[in-house]
Amino acid sequence: MKFFVDTADTAEIQELEATGLLDGVTTNPSLIAKSGRQFKDVIKEICGITKGDVSAEVAATDFETMIKEAHELRNIADNVVIKLPLTFDGLKACKQLTEDGTKTNVTLCFSANQALLAAKAGATYISPFIGRLDDIHMDGLELIREIRVIYDNFGFETEILAASIRTPNHVRECAIIGADVATVPPATLKALVKHPLTDKGLDAFLTDWAKTGQSIL
Repeated sequence: MKFFVDTADTAEIQELEATGLLDGVTTNPSLIAKSGRQFKDVIKEICGITKGDVSAEVAATDFETMIKEAHELRNIADNVVIKLPLTFDGLKACKQLTEDGTKTNVTLCFSANQALLAAKAGATYISPFIGRLDDIHMDGLELIREIRVIYDNFGFETEILAASIRTPNHVRECAIIGADVATVPPATLKALVKHPLTDKGLDAFLTDWAKTGQSIL
């Protein structure tokens, strides 16, 4: 499974990139607004930090303007992926951009039928939102299972990019189901390494080592 981080905080991205665990970055208008910076400046900086795919979302809702914005965004860097809404205009734009050789991420997916349409439009990534479905008392992980079965049934190459992930358990379940990518907030990605027994064991080792009075260096 690939790990993308869902943020526009370039300092956080820099820190995670240094671990070698980061495969890409996803952004959205809300994250950019939170940064308080100019959209294209943020995307350019992120693309300079990581060689992985960086999703940059169009702001338009009509096909013609989506295509114009996509051309502007993909000129920022070679690793820009155009993020499009799961609407008819978004799918139409996805098809054209895919035919032009541009990578796409179709976002705001909440049903298996939507995911099927995105795959038929040639999306590089489909972004099902797990947490938002859980928020309305639906099973977000079940959506990942349904999409995995459908894509495997028909040999679609679109990668399942599990989004709106809230907990380490979400990550584990998505990996078990077979999602190709998990995009997570920085805090969630860092939390994956934590386990109380690891901390307890390390404390015991350090205590015993201190008793020896030795030093490796």
